[in-house]
Amino acid sequence: MNKLIFKTEYLNSLLPTILLLLILMIWELLVEIKEIPSYILPAPTFIFKTLINDWSILFPSMINTLEIALVGFVLAGFGGIALALFLSYSKNLQNAFLPLAVILQVTPIIAISPLIIIYVESTYIALLICVWLVAFFPVLTNAIFGLNTINTELIDLFRLYNATKFKTLLYLRIPSAIPSMVSGLKISAGLSLIGAIVAEFAAGSGGSNSGLAFRILEAGYRLNISRMFACLILLAIIGIIFHKSLEIISQLVLKKWNNF
Repeated sequence: MNKLIFKTEYLNSLLPTILLLLILMIWELLVEIKEIPSYILPAPTFIFKTLINDWSILFPSMINTLEIALVGFVLAGFGGIALALFLSYSKNLQNAFLPLAVILQVTPIIAISPLIIIYVESTYIALLICVWLVAFFPVLTNAIFGLNTINTELIDLFRLYNATKFKTLLYLRIPSAIPSMVSGLKISAGLSLIGAIVAEFAAGSGGSNSGLAFRILEAGYRLNISRMFACLILLAIIGIIFHKSLEIISQLVLKKWNNF
């Protein structure tokens, strides 16, 4: 019975890979049969050849995009949690600040990023600000939600023992808010990559500091469609790295939290 369950789980884990390979095979055959030119729709094999041939160009751009997304995510994570802890001390502060946060959150970053790039001299700092704006608010709102959603009986117990606000925050609110904070960080990780790409599109800066978004624009101008697909593959790899890393970290954190 256990062997059957293991085989079933193993087959289920292989299904996405099998589906992806099937799509690539159909894509390859369609391009070959229809004789579609590579500047319209390149075959998967041609895309992977382009990825290998252009690796010296694409790899530095991938590192630049990864750096912007990662640094922006880390700043957003620490900033969002720190501000949430500060705002948890006062409902009046929350009521004053959160509406402004909501306004910035619902404003599309594609509309804000050109202004940021105009007013900030350093392109790198401008890109970080764009990523920060996208990734910051999910962390903030989820952290505040977790800090405020506390069992009232536990709060009354802390008051009964004359616990200070700081001790209540340290020993009750923060441990209770960890699942919400982790959820906010997981959302923020995906948005940070989106923010980096949008900001790079708006900046349109080339040279040694260019990211994958600029390479996509450049390839589009030159009708180098295979390079555009190669860039998309690298972006997908970055997204998978972000997602899996946060998934592993969140499982470790939540496991300790559940044991606690």
